[in-house]
Amino acid sequence: MVTTTRTSTSVREIIFDYTKILAGCAMIAVGIDMFLVPNQVVAGGLTGLAVIVNHWFGWGVGLVTLVLNLPVMWLGWKHVGGAPLFLRTLVGVVALALFIDLLAPLLPQVTDDRLLVIFYGGVSGGVGLALVFRGKGTTGGVDILAQLAHRWWGLDVGQAMLGMNTVVFVLAGIVFGPEPAMVALLLAWVVAKSLDAVLHGLSASRQAYIISEHHQEITASIIENLARGVTVLDGHGGFSGEPRKILMVVVQRHEAHRLKARVEEIDPNAFVVISSPLEVRGGYPMPWQH
Repeated sequence: MVTTTRTSTSVREIIFDYTKILAGCAMIAVGIDMFLVPNQVVAGGLTGLAVIVNHWFGWGVGLVTLVLNLPVMWLGWKHVGGAPLFLRTLVGVVALALFIDLLAPLLPQVTDDRLLVIFYGGVSGGVGLALVFRGKGTTGGVDILAQLAHRWWGLDVGQAMLGMNTVVFVLAGIVFGPEPAMVALLLAWVVAKSLDAVLHGLSASRQAYIISEHHQEITASIIENLARGVTVLDGHGGFSGEPRKILMVVVQRHEAHRLKARVEEIDPNAFVVISSPLEVRGGYPMPWQH
């Protein structure tokens, strides 16, 4: 029974993953066909190169994208995820190519306003890519290279893609002129931000590090007034060498001002650093929350 249940769960997860890949590819294709290609706006990566080839020779954007992706897919097989990722990448690449060419005659050009093209084309591309990545797949091209950069150097996937697309934008500037290239660069920024927002979430939390001589009073105040746990870390001053207690606490975004107020009440000279974590999971409930 246990084996059967696990197998059933695994099959459902695989089906759900491929559904996300197909939905993401469809969303990317809609953005390309409705906003980018009609306005000669070059998306990043191999799709952008395919748009340039389409401008030169009139070949289908989807077909050219598929051909350009073949060597990149091999690279993904060898260095990223082996056969499982290769299969998902193959599905993503083929699905994206088919969606682009099949939907193109059906989707009208809805606007030629640059701002709307950048926003809606960028958001559809970023959210679509995020869905594909959530399905543990890629659409080939710089997706694979960006995942390698993330794995090897810890770069954000969206920012890595933005950097790699620079060459495509330079080529777009040569072919279409400087203005479309600048539009493409801004579009890539929207795609990167949309992608990272969906992958990592728009953080609703704030993480604070607090260094104070009155760390015990501050800890008690946070627990009592904000009902948040506090982790006490041991540190020492880099200049003085004296031991220091460092408080680490995570609160909701709307609670950050209350946290600062409580700390300032106790120690106006406390050293406080507040940042936005990409993701927060786990933790222990307070005793009265059991």
